[in-house]
Amino acid sequence: MPEGGGLLRCVLALDLGTTTGWALRGHDGLITSGTASFRPGRFDGGGMRYLRFTNWLTEIGRLSGPIAAIWFEEVRRHAGTDASHIYGGLMATLTAWAELRGVPYEGVPVGTWKRCVCGKGNASKDEVVAAMIARGFVPATSDEADALAILLWAIEANGGLA
Repeated sequence: MPEGGGLLRCVLALDLGTTTGWALRGHDGLITSGTASFRPGRFDGGGMRYLRFTNWLTEIGRLSGPIAAIWFEEVRRHAGTDASHIYGGLMATLTAWAELRGVPYEGVPVGTWKRCVCGKGNASKDEVVAAMIARGFVPATSDEADALAILLWAIEANGGLA
């Protein structure tokens, strides 16, 4: 809790993908994290992944109180075409959701947040997980670890005011 007993801004960090890693600093300063799967079902249309993501964002916002800012991993290279299309669709959904609600959002280049939390911009998945464990977190996946790292970068890069 900040000095003077005021509330912190609620900040959401995301590692966008079919399995999206997320980390949230609530108004009380508590950090929670996890993953959410947006894998379409066997009989789902192509847009169902994005509708589920929209509903998930709305629920996170409802449960956490108003989200003051969203930071997400800005990926410039993808392993394949499908991953690129999925990322683009999730990013478009996220930015439209945020614009409709007046929530500021910003992408963070991978090398930027990795350099901050791991000491080098090309840290491996295992190194990011280890860095988050060293800071007292217990990420279940590398997606969750990435989201935690992005959140910590956002907080530290903004002097704790993210």
